[in-house]
Amino acid sequence: MVTTVNIPSHEEAWEMVLGQLRAEMSRADFDAWVRPLKPLGFRNEDEQIFRLAAVNDYARKWVQSRLDARISKMLSGLYQRDILLSVEVSNGFYSDQTVQMLRSESSAPPKKISKSTTPPRQSVNDEEADQELEKTFRKKGTRKAMLQKAYGDQRSLIIQPERGMFQTNYMWNQWVPLIGLSAYAAIKAARMMCYWNPETGETRNIVETEMKDLADRAHVSVRTLKTILKNDLIKRYFIRYTVRRVMTPNGVRTAGIRLQVRMDDPLTPQDQEMSGEYDNGTWFSPEFEDEHEDWDD
Repeated sequence: MVTTVNIPSHEEAWEMVLGQLRAEMSRADFDAWVRPLKPLGFRNEDEQIFRLAAVNDYARKWVQSRLDARISKMLSGLYQRDILLSVEVSNGFYSDQTVQMLRSESSAPPKKISKSTTPPRQSVNDEEADQELEKTFRKKGTRKAMLQKAYGDQRSLIIQPERGMFQTNYMWNQWVPLIGLSAYAAIKAARMMCYWNPETGETRNIVETEMKDLADRAHVSVRTLKTILKNDLIKRYFIRYTVRRVMTPNGVRTAGIRLQVRMDDPLTPQDQEMSGEYDNGTWFSPEFEDEHEDWDD
């Protein structure tokens, strides 16, 4: 039997990549930096370099420094061969409507955003891009200008000091002694793949990934990660997962895992007893329910 593998076009491949990045990134960063990118495809079918168009050099550098390896990995999986990413500035690629959208974004009412969410602007060279960016920060307020000045060097471009994850002292002081450092690392790694805004309640905490990818993000072995995910405390309070399987000519095979991650910190069982505030362990969606599990309430 001959198996036909459907290779996606560069537009289809990019749409698949967009779907995954949308789930992994904050909406502000995704809308500002990823959504404006345009797929240019390969120069020829046999070439291993996938080309993207960015609106200016500032946007190009942002994508290359933060997303190059991630996008290349996803494209390599889609095309079933090693793919490298090339991000190019293409000033004439964007329509007047797109440029107008970016300009209207810069004149919108100030919002609490970091430097990384400032929308890219169209320009013809680095100097003009920097000038446009500075104008945008002035419109956003003094705090934005200070962030740009403090975080605008090459060192900060690598460290990305404006990007971080909220963590309670309670998590470190009360939960880590119960679950251990490896489990704590797995929870943090899983949360980094999600999005949660405590102020608005907006949450995107269901992601698809590979067991090895999550293990690499947590800096633990796959065997250790599997042990962590079987821990009753982890399953009840922090991470649920289901195995994705697909039918192939050789039968059913595992195609990764689908996670649901709890983004807020629950009370420990001991503190639940002391406070009388009990967690029923059903924060997750029905699709992640394990019919063989029986919680002791």
